[in-house]
Amino acid sequence: MKISPASLLHKWNAALLVAMAPFGFWGLGALAIIDSAAIFLPIDALVIEYSVQNHARFLLYCFTAAVGAAIGSLLPFYLGRAGGELFLMKRINRQRYEQLRDRFERQEFLAIMIPAMMPPPMPVKLFEIAAGVFEMRTAWFFCAILLGKFIRFTVIATIAVLYGPALISTFNSALKEHQGTILAVASVLILLLVFWVTRKIFDRRKGEKLPVEDTNGPAK
Repeated sequence: MKISPASLLHKWNAALLVAMAPFGFWGLGALAIIDSAAIFLPIDALVIEYSVQNHARFLLYCFTAAVGAAIGSLLPFYLGRAGGELFLMKRINRQRYEQLRDRFERQEFLAIMIPAMMPPPMPVKLFEIAAGVFEMRTAWFFCAILLGKFIRFTVIATIAVLYGPALISTFNSALKEHQGTILAVASVLILLLVFWVTRKIFDRRKGEKLPVEDTNGPAK
């Protein structure tokens, strides 16, 4: 009898849920740390399973998983700081490297938060290492991962609670199929938002008088 990958994944999720059941949401946080730091785990599916089993606590599960993911992501981040430039250059070409550097220089928070919001196969660890290489501030990095993951987990958990877990599989498949288009649209929207905020700031400052030197000169 041939076992499908989906069936194996479901059994793997069930085994993890049974193993972590005594630890409650702390177990989910621990798995999120492991997933972000080193070993791939189906953390999205686990958040869905936890949320479906207990609707009232789904936001707690999402937040705990997001905190765990942010803590685990500090490992690739510090590896990047310790000398991840060579690692990065082996996996991306020079042009892509310069594009990443420019993105971090313009808006480092969004450069990390947006990849953190995207489901697999988005190479989030590559961006986390890049954040370390380009010396992003640790607090900003942690908050960007936390916010991005929390948004991602909350969206999938809400859909699962309202419409059932089966819809998430269809949703993830659509994201993977049209990932390039989604990223392009997201980038355009972010650029428009940054342009709008920058314009508002400059418009507000138009009416302010600039400091000028005293034309009367020193008293004699």
